[in-house]
Amino acid sequence: MLCTRGAWFPRDRKPLKHTLVLIPGLLCDSALWQPQLSDLADIADFFVVDVTGHESIGDMAASVLRDSPWKEFTLAGLSMGGYVAQEIVRQAPQRVKKLALLDTRSRAELPEETERRKALMKLAQSGRNFTPVTSRMLPLLVHPSRVKDAPLVKVIREMAERTGIEAYIRQQNAIIARPDYRPLLPTIASPTLVLCGRQDRLTSLDNSEQMVAAIPNAKLAVIEECGHMSTLERPEEVNRALREWLGAT
Repeated sequence: MLCTRGAWFPRDRKPLKHTLVLIPGLLCDSALWQPQLSDLADIADFFVVDVTGHESIGDMAASVLRDSPWKEFTLAGLSMGGYVAQEIVRQAPQRVKKLALLDTRSRAELPEETERRKALMKLAQSGRNFTPVTSRMLPLLVHPSRVKDAPLVKVIREMAERTGIEAYIRQQNAIIARPDYRPLLPTIASPTLVLCGRQDRLTSLDNSEQMVAAIPNAKLAVIEECGHMSTLERPEEVNRALREWLGAT
């Protein structure tokens, strides 16, 4: 069943205990969460958000709050999805029962990061597809041992192609302009999981450690031998952490 913005995965029975909103990262779609949709289907109903049509992190968050099929929900976001998740908590904390921030961070953009983004945006606009962009990004996205993992690389490349250049440019500009969420962290009351791949080169583990130290009811999960795309790289370990998080009171 499709919702206005995003894919809804309900059950043909009464709702399960957990209503889980999932937010993809930059150049990603529901395929980012496919291992979780499969493995956690016994304990959760899902709404996978589409945030490709918005110009800012604030607008992305507002669209999730508007289009979610549930008034209250558990919430998980990876990378850019983590920025959106934090903005959702800022806009409507009463609606978020539990929060999971995967391979993301809370601080604002640094100038050198913006320069790298602008170079990738220029590269994307110069071609007809995302092959040059994904080829340049892959060593940063996944653990070194997975750079030539054909099935994993195929999923990443196909998500990028489905997202498209125009949405990619919008997302990158939104990320560049995102606010600093560090002042928000001490106010988060929801039980929070902060998860990071040990070898994440884009949102490194020290960012996650700082977030856990600032959020009152937070737990850190470190996924070994894993880069930035944790849900796809190490789904069993990520699913185990998410299942424990969902079961926590």
